[in-house]
Amino acid sequence: MDQQSDARELNDLMVRRREELAELRAHGIDPYPHAFGRNAFSAEIRESFSEGEPLRDVAVAGRIMSLRRMGKASFFHLEDSRGRIQVYLKRDDLGEIYDSFRLMDIGDIVGVEGFVFRTRTGEVSVHARRLVLLSKSLRPLPVPKEKVDEQGNKTVFDPFSDRELRYRQRYVDLITNPNVREVFRKRAAIISTIRRDLDSRGFLEVETPALQPQYGGAFARPFVTHHNALDIDLYLRIADELYLKRLIVGGYDGVYEIAKDFRNEGMDRSHNPEFTMLEVYVPYRDYLWMMTLVEELISGVALVLNGSTQVTAHGRTIDFKPPWKRITMFDAIREQTGHSLRGKGEAELRAIAKELRVEVEETDGAGRIIDAIFGDRVEHTLVQPTFVTDYPLEMSPLAKKHRSEEGLVERFEAICNGHEICNAFSELNDPLDQRARFEEQMRAKSRGEAEVQPLDEDFLRALEYGMPPTAGLGVGIDRLTMLLTGEESIRDVILFPQMKPESGESA
Repeated sequence: MDQQSDARELNDLMVRRREELAELRAHGIDPYPHAFGRNAFSAEIRESFSEGEPLRDVAVAGRIMSLRRMGKASFFHLEDSRGRIQVYLKRDDLGEIYDSFRLMDIGDIVGVEGFVFRTRTGEVSVHARRLVLLSKSLRPLPVPKEKVDEQGNKTVFDPFSDRELRYRQRYVDLITNPNVREVFRKRAAIISTIRRDLDSRGFLEVETPALQPQYGGAFARPFVTHHNALDIDLYLRIADELYLKRLIVGGYDGVYEIAKDFRNEGMDRSHNPEFTMLEVYVPYRDYLWMMTLVEELISGVALVLNGSTQVTAHGRTIDFKPPWKRITMFDAIREQTGHSLRGKGEAELRAIAKELRVEVEETDGAGRIIDAIFGDRVEHTLVQPTFVTDYPLEMSPLAKKHRSEEGLVERFEAICNGHEICNAFSELNDPLDQRARFEEQMRAKSRGEAEVQPLDEDFLRALEYGMPPTAGLGVGIDRLTMLLTGEESIRDVILFPQMKPESGESA
């Protein structure tokens, strides 16, 4: 069927549903009442039913997802947030409302009061004594059709599977694809488990500004907006780091924030301009201690979510059981490429990148070239959780210099299944060194680099009051959720991902 025929059919169905709505109202039925006293859910009814017990009265509510009309009796499946249950309707029990059932459709939300029984085919069902229309659906659902053969094999026809349409109309996606609802239940469980763990360690959950007069804490382009009352430009935060470290200066013994960050960058399977980050800062600790925290935190989340430290993602079994592999960035590059980049200048690094067919920008300095080589030739090879440690100083203007290796900083990234899931430092707390790093970033900006760490005078002032040695951590909640649920795109774990405007919408 072509698109024009599809549109005509959809329009005809919507017209018919509006006619049904008018007829329901003409019969004195309110298609949008205010409330319904639900007291049970489908799953608990099925699980608690036992033969021979006295009839149990229940009140259930949900959406009609399939129906069979058979004259004086009918069946439909009602779906609520916990599953489906069959409902049996009998004209002799319901009277006039049964006649109005012909005006109800798949997608309508109804309430049912009745008793639980088992049909002759063995299905636990609700025998309706009262049926209430709670919301008339004016658009037909793209409900997939199912066929089960004699061997019990199920075939699904016409599923709501167009990815762009699913992301754009997430409400329909959630209605028609229960497995999608489960992904977001798991996402909520990931966040709540992390929060419980950090709270149990005595860390304080805080909130820092999303609108900032100076962005910082990462290499990224910000979104800019204008505050009319103050007549100033403000930035949506790209990271929480600099505000959280101000709180360590203020004397807290560990702070964390689970917050939305915003970066004005491209979109792909692992990037969305609006995303969720966990950041944690703990005084008197370093990046070595933070590796242990990460192992404990993420393996604990996997256990809560799946009952095991092992998860399956994209056909691979990944085990988060500590300890994780640890390897320096230079050693990881040498293992994969055969090149030792340690101590090489920018010209030599450019020559090696060219030999390896790694694209770099003219404005990239040595640190960015090394990062490009790592990203292109190494990162995708790291499947099991791996701490990649000890990065070049140029790549990390907020990290503390390495205690024993000249030209490096104490930093690690945890890489898993080819993606970074977290980033951590022994935090730089020398205000003079930090100022020099900021100034070098400003020189890089003058050379044409677009993504630099701006000089933040108030943050430097905070450091001048004294910040204790501190370990800092950032975890991408969206990427972690992708990994723990086996989803392939960041848009599959964000309820409403950023999309291009629909045809006819203003950009």
